[in-house]
Amino acid sequence: MSTLVALARAQAQAAGRAMPIARVRHVHVHDRPLVLVPLAMAGEANAPLAAMVGAARDRPCLLAVAQPRNRDQRFAFAAELAEQVVPYLESFTGVSEAVPVDRGRDVRYRFVDAPQVWVPNAGGVDFLRLFGRSTRFRTVDGEYPVPASVPLLGRWLTFLANAAEVPGSALLPDAVRALGMHWASGQSSTEDGQIASLLAWIDPREPIADALRAAERTPPAGPATDPDFDNRVLAPLMNADPPRLDELTAALRAALTPTWELMWQALDLLRGLPPGARVATRWDGDRDAYSAFVQLLAEGGPPQPRHDSAVAAAARLSRLENAAARYAVQRAFDDPLVMAEHRLTGAAFAGTVTMSAPDRVDDTGKRPVLRPRIIVQTTEPVRVATGAALTSPARPGQKATVVSITRLPAPRAADTLVAPDAGDEPVTEVLLELSGGMGRKLVAEPGSVPQAGETLLLTTLTDSFRRPVPFPEAADTPWTHGGPPEPN
Repeated sequence: MSTLVALARAQAQAAGRAMPIARVRHVHVHDRPLVLVPLAMAGEANAPLAAMVGAARDRPCLLAVAQPRNRDQRFAFAAELAEQVVPYLESFTGVSEAVPVDRGRDVRYRFVDAPQVWVPNAGGVDFLRLFGRSTRFRTVDGEYPVPASVPLLGRWLTFLANAAEVPGSALLPDAVRALGMHWASGQSSTEDGQIASLLAWIDPREPIADALRAAERTPPAGPATDPDFDNRVLAPLMNADPPRLDELTAALRAALTPTWELMWQALDLLRGLPPGARVATRWDGDRDAYSAFVQLLAEGGPPQPRHDSAVAAAARLSRLENAAARYAVQRAFDDPLVMAEHRLTGAAFAGTVTMSAPDRVDDTGKRPVLRPRIIVQTTEPVRVATGAALTSPARPGQKATVVSITRLPAPRAADTLVAPDAGDEPVTEVLLELSGGMGRKLVAEPGSVPQAGETLLLTTLTDSFRRPVPFPEAADTPWTHGGPPEPN
């Protein structure tokens, strides 16, 4: 937990209401999402009990399993779930757009939109991952045949679950995590895992104590059921001879409906926040992934493997690490509250430009290059060294190299170029040399160089492109990591 989030939690506890920790929304919220609330029997490994699913708030579809331990009923449930989920997932394949690649010399195509499936919490994501694993390898003939939609559903669920591991992806978001990125409650992070309790802090409809008591009475969002609910309600209905199916369905509907309503309440709250500037770019990446998977299905590609090879696992880990670093930077660039965390740790500082030389040219090399210099004064701690490369979120394509750092005495009150709230704090003067983002000529384009009097935020964070790490081909991989065996 960061310093500012800890402070926000303390303030929320004192105020009896969640505190915002973001000014913009960092996750894409679809205009037509699919909400899926799964429920599994406690004590059974991925035994589906019920699901409430739908793309319209007022038209939820309830799917129930009378006996989750029965193999045939499990796959019948999978077939019914596929009837609800797969048509939605495939409904975005109608229109595609051309995307220029290779600097405009070629184009590729992707769909103009992609699906988004919301689940209540991380447990819902794990349930779908396991359910996809148990269904994507099923066959439509043989000893235990299943409908063709079952393995197709399994492949889709595996694709969504894999996408959920990518930081910043919005194909399979969970509501608890999305809300927790934008609000800090006055309870522990463990208690935040219950969506009813978290929303009681964020959007209380009554005093917080009463709201939390009501949240405690709300059935858990699962995916596992409450053991007391199993023993008191489910067991008598399932074990009756014959099973009391109508009463079982009614009990499951009553257990899932509160979470269904809370999911749409969460979506309403998230839609109320303005989207961050880079949210659309990340959604473009999701559309790329969706388009590639649809093409794989159309070409008859095989199901996802049970386990990655050593090289594939290493490559995937590298991609996830790069995505996590890029997502952290993008959130900071989009949101001043997130950037404040980096200012506390010294990875960023804000100041006022007191001198600007936009036409400075460096002619010491083989050819002259435009290298403007600026001086920034700040009262914030500057924990960077000479030669460090900095970036401003206002001009992400421009690099500012630290030439020198000078500590000055406290600013004079009459100095109008120093921030008015500087007070008696010591001032640091940072001389920076700029490169990039100013055009290709020896004269900087208008507005590309900060002018005197401009407030500037500088950080060591960068959103620049990172080349993927090269990994060996299978033939060049040692046999210990899945490559060919050594010759005798």
